[in-house]
Amino acid sequence: DEPFPGGAVVPPIYQTSLFTFANYAEMAETFAGKRRQPIYSRGDNPTVMEFEARVAALEGAEAARGFSSGMAAISATVLAFVGAGERIVAVRNCYGDAYRLFERLLPRLNIKVDYVDGSDPDAVAAALPGAKLLYLESPTSMMFELQDIAHLTRLAKEQGIVTTIDNSWATPVFQKPITHGVDLVLHSASKYLGGHSDTVAGVVAGSAAHIKHINEQTYSYLGGKLSPFEAWLLLRGLRTLPLRLPHHMKSGLTIAERLKAHAAVERVNHPVYSNHPGKATLAGYAGLFSFEVTDEIDIPVFVDSLKYFRIGVS
Repeated sequence: DEPFPGGAVVPPIYQTSLFTFANYAEMAETFAGKRRQPIYSRGDNPTVMEFEARVAALEGAEAARGFSSGMAAISATVLAFVGAGERIVAVRNCYGDAYRLFERLLPRLNIKVDYVDGSDPDAVAAALPGAKLLYLESPTSMMFELQDIAHLTRLAKEQGIVTTIDNSWATPVFQKPITHGVDLVLHSASKYLGGHSDTVAGVVAGSAAHIKHINEQTYSYLGGKLSPFEAWLLLRGLRTLPLRLPHHMKSGLTIAERLKAHAAVERVNHPVYSNHPGKATLAGYAGLFSFEVTDEIDIPVFVDSLKYFRIGVS
């Protein structure tokens, strides 16, 4: 890559709310869309744009848009493509706050959400007719169920349905959904993309046309913009992402194997143990998984006895 202004090897933080123009003609051309220049940091900011460009490149997408949280990215994306009286098909066991968005806010907008077992393509096919959006997570939250992404996106495209997937778990290091036909890829960048537990952010990547639609329909008006400083922290996180993920995989699999062999563990929910065709899209495994224990385990006592794990979210 070429150095940044002044020969800097790290992207600068453009910590500014607005950008000025040299003359009236520049301003008029920019507002008319004939030239691109940042105007106001609720829209474009150079540090944020650098982060967006790098996520788009990692995902194999044409464009991306950064947000102040993963939920801001999800909300803006969903509401850009689904309106009153329309319907979403979503995988069961989707991210908890996405589920709460679907159940608490969307009904007030007369938007219906139907949940399906995403691992069953026949169940998805039966639910798709008349839907506007297919919302995927592979693997899903909590239960880590897989989907045959390419199969489901083909089903959706046959009916002109936009497909989205939350790729926060695998990241583009281990899964590139766009290469399997997905239209829009979502991330809670607070998780692996950021990688340091010091940033809350989100991002969506896809075609230039789809990102333009989000920009025009929801992004500016919902106001969930990404700050320049957090974008700078995320750029730092992206530099180590390909190094960090293999270590997450190794440690996660070590613990999963130990748990799988434990008499008090009934089931380990980890994609490595799945025979589902959706496993083929994964080039590796992140460190997060769940497990189920026998009735004799007192879960609060177990959690409070942990020495190497702290209790918290994300």
